[in-house]
Amino acid sequence: MAAREWDGPHDVSTVQPAHPQSYEALFHETGALACTLRLRDAPIREALSDPRLERAIGVIYRPETELQSHYFHASLPLQFDEYVYFDASHAVCAAAAA
Repeated sequence: MAAREWDGPHDVSTVQPAHPQSYEALFHETGALACTLRLRDAPIREALSDPRLERAIGVIYRPETELQSHYFHASLPLQFDEYVYFDASHAVCAAAAA
């Protein structure tokens, strides 16, 4: 759930598929529905240390400019200690949008 503009009405949106060069696409390709990774474990840290695109969606979601608006280059092990991945999710406040 996000707005398209600051101070705009919120909307429950369907998020576009992950960019092929993103961490999200990498995890999606594994077929796992959900997983947790300890990014400080040496083999995992080494496997995921090369920077990839990471998507961030906050209070604003603009699918028409998604690559410019919501992606940035990052190295997960340099950014986080743990990583939790869900292949699919739903709006937390879906009832509020109705």
